[in-house]
Amino acid sequence: MKKLLLIFACMLTIVSAAAQTKAEADSAYVQEDYEKAISIYNQLLETGVSAPVYYNLGNAYYRKGDMAHAILAYERAYLLDPGDADIRFNLQLARTKTVDKITPESEMFFITWFRQLIDLCSADQWGRAVVVCFALFVLATLVYFFVGRLLWRKVGFGVGLTALCLAVLFHIFAYQQQQKLLQRSYAIVLSSSLTVKSTPSNSGTDLFVLHEGTKVQITDDAMKDWKEIRLADGKVGWVPVKTIERI
Repeated sequence: MKKLLLIFACMLTIVSAAAQTKAEADSAYVQEDYEKAISIYNQLLETGVSAPVYYNLGNAYYRKGDMAHAILAYERAYLLDPGDADIRFNLQLARTKTVDKITPESEMFFITWFRQLIDLCSADQWGRAVVVCFALFVLATLVYFFVGRLLWRKVGFGVGLTALCLAVLFHIFAYQQQQKLLQRSYAIVLSSSLTVKSTPSNSGTDLFVLHEGTKVQITDDAMKDWKEIRLADGKVGWVPVKTIERI
């Protein structure tokens, strides 16, 4: 019993310290001490990722004028909680401050719609929706088999079938979001100016120039010092790994 109480007391101490640290970071942000706020938020993220902390970190970087790291923090917050309207708004606002204006390749409207639908919730939120739908399916199945009235059996069948279909659909959405978290195939350019090469070498042909804050997709992750990247408009090239940071 004493051991349990000791463990519980330690947990409360840790939670209290984390809350106090976040309060200190928020206070530093309000006082416009953005360097201190950034330092504390980064310390908090070392103990565990959190969409709200990444969001606050992005705000601190934004106020400091560091758009590349602001976008990186917002992107990480968006990855964890894509349904948050504040995160989405601030990310879009920070993107307007970047130099590179890239027009994405056109795609079928239903693909765009499907992506937007998936991004309404995080993987955990879709997972909870699956549980709710499956529980509703089980309840409706019980009604169908054990309630004698024909009307209620029809209702149970319809509700059960709908809940099952939604559970499967939400499971697909949750899987897609989980894959985004696991793959982490996108990165943000941190260099103020970056020349993209045709080959993974400084002697390669110059293809085009990117600037800080631009989002790229890593398409070849095999090499240690160089990464092949792809832009939303379809351009492809090689960049030194130290010039980008994975979201």
